[in-house]
Amino acid sequence: MTQNNTPLLRVSDLTMMYGDRVGCRNVSFDLRPGEVLGIVGESGSGKSTLLRSISAQQEPTKGVVEYHTRIDGIRDVYQISEAQRRLLMRTDWAFVHQNARDGLRMNVSAGANIGERLMAVGDRHYGNIRAAAGNWLGKVEIAEERLDDLPSTFSGGMQQRLQIARNLVTSPRLVFMDEPTGGLDVSVQARLLDLLRGLVHDLNLAVIIVTHDLAVARLLSHRLMVMQGGAVIESGLTDQVLDDPQHAYTQLLVSSILQN
Repeated sequence: MTQNNTPLLRVSDLTMMYGDRVGCRNVSFDLRPGEVLGIVGESGSGKSTLLRSISAQQEPTKGVVEYHTRIDGIRDVYQISEAQRRLLMRTDWAFVHQNARDGLRMNVSAGANIGERLMAVGDRHYGNIRAAAGNWLGKVEIAEERLDDLPSTFSGGMQQRLQIARNLVTSPRLVFMDEPTGGLDVSVQARLLDLLRGLVHDLNLAVIIVTHDLAVARLLSHRLMVMQGGAVIESGLTDQVLDDPQHAYTQLLVSSILQN
């Protein structure tokens, strides 16, 4: 992780309510370039709600999400225009879904899936787009000969790697991941985690990863936030939180893994 004292992302007092039901409440943190933040907790703890609110997929009830843009400096994500937000999500941000099909266009080729994001940022040279797509297939360990194949012909693990290539081709600085290894076989998970860890390091990506799997959190994240009932109940360096949990709920999470 490259040390940089200027936050890339600053979340302040973020709250999301669904009527009387709490999605997440009063969450605050900073994220720096090259830093990976893991968010863990059981189903219903608020971690996915928090991720959607941070990544501009649903506007929170209150709170501020500030991002240090390349051109305009620090901007409130919910105060810029919808067009500016969409551009940010196509260029400097990326979102890796648990189900790769949610992040891919299944009716176009693997190469077109990757190239589409380049075209969205203005690239129109077919040769360059195709070359970049082939290069990224190689980076995610898919044979370049599969460039013209439909994603539906790929295995689940390959679809997830293709989704990652599609997301990273525009060199984003911030990547959101929602259970990126969920639903994959253990051996496929291990290969994907090795790939992700390498890409995060080599590209100096800032990442927010939501997972219920503490082993995934330990492998990928530098810092960890534990959520329960929509609130962050413990946070700190990942190894510190997992090796010496202070809150009873975190202790229960860790002990349940050790017992399996």
